[in-house]
Amino acid sequence: MGAREADRGRPAEIVAREVQQRTAEQMFKVLGELKGGAMKLGQAMSVFESALPEEIARPYRAALTKLQEAAPPMPSRTVHAALEERLGPDWPELFQEFEDKPAAAASIGQVHRAVWHDGRTVAVKVQYPGAGEALLSDLNQLSRFARVLGPLVPGLDVKPLIAELRERVAEELDYELEAASQRIHAEEYAQDTEIVVPEVVHQSDQILITEWLEGVPLSEVIADGTQEERDRAGQLLARFLFSGASRTGLLHADPHPGNFRLLTGDAPDGPPERWKLGVLDFGSVNRLPGGLPEPIGIALRMALEGDAAGVYELMRGEGFVKPTIELDPDDLLDFLLPMLEPAQVDAFLFDRQWLRSQAARMADRHSPVYELGNQLNLPPAYLLIHRVTLSTIGVLCQLGATVRMRDELEAWVPGFAVDPESEDRAEEDAKEGLAADAGAEAAEGAEEEPEAAETSA
Repeated sequence: MGAREADRGRPAEIVAREVQQRTAEQMFKVLGELKGGAMKLGQAMSVFESALPEEIARPYRAALTKLQEAAPPMPSRTVHAALEERLGPDWPELFQEFEDKPAAAASIGQVHRAVWHDGRTVAVKVQYPGAGEALLSDLNQLSRFARVLGPLVPGLDVKPLIAELRERVAEELDYELEAASQRIHAEEYAQDTEIVVPEVVHQSDQILITEWLEGVPLSEVIADGTQEERDRAGQLLARFLFSGASRTGLLHADPHPGNFRLLTGDAPDGPPERWKLGVLDFGSVNRLPGGLPEPIGIALRMALEGDAAGVYELMRGEGFVKPTIELDPDDLLDFLLPMLEPAQVDAFLFDRQWLRSQAARMADRHSPVYELGNQLNLPPAYLLIHRVTLSTIGVLCQLGATVRMRDELEAWVPGFAVDPESEDRAEEDAKEGLAADAGAEAAEGAEEEPEAAETSA
């Protein structure tokens, strides 16, 4: 008897749960054995594991964490050949030390710890030979399974995720572009007391050498960090996400835990205010010269103020609601507000239960929320911003961090906090308007007075 026949007559919720289970088993088995595009998709989707029911997520959490930090390494001879080709036959003389065993491996290349000729400890990223072809081939293969992978995370459309990852491959393969993005961030955050970005030491085709960053990988904080570590890492992650676009014109577009470190430095036991967040891997960025689009902040503020009509008109103007679609503004606001809970309070606890409730709400095919969600459109200009935001929320829920999200939105998202100057101008305009009205009334009264005198006479 086939699985579909066996499913007939059984409660839909149980069937759906078992479909998720079978899908997860098949998907993680494949992703755990491959690198390239499968690895990249695994990293992108791993941040959404918080949305999975606990009985499904628990067995695979360790495997997902492993995907974020490690992949099968290249043999030493392949690494040496790549270094010789890119740095020249005398490449060993550039280093005082070079560790053949990789410190980390990911979808495009692997990282070796070394000591540069000037004594600095460095991270040497070496691109896998043929990485570009492998990535594109894997992603093309995975796109065929988008419909099958859909049940893994309710409410997440996998097909656009794969398509968007494919578009980012060319950028991630370009280490010159990555070096330029990292230099911009390193310069901007050089004097920052909370965010650390390693400086670029050397870059050549398919080789990128940066300063080594010592710290606790975020995946370890997720696994067994203290609540203080979780809260501090979560706050700084949110701060970096929102401040980066404003301060550099670039949005770090690969926020999985393998790219972040909690730096406790000389205060491992606290206070947490002295801990910093280290940021790695600038191969994937979204170029936002003006920072995050102001309509995002305005829409968020309007929604929290309960301005349903304003939110509706703004989202229609930005292309989230197509001209051919008519929605009830109040229904749209009801759709959005539960997702904006983190911005409605001074501090919000991001946890797996909250994320699962949001995913379940979006995935209930019998709910008006599901129907409304399917009528909304995601404009291309917002696609990467949307994915980065969702991914960051996924990591915050993995951390179980309490974050003052509203503080970060007010500080860094244009349009969210009302500009005091514009408020002052509005107040002055209102006063001028009242004065003008009073003057007009006085003038009108003065004109009427003689008539009254004549009448009484």
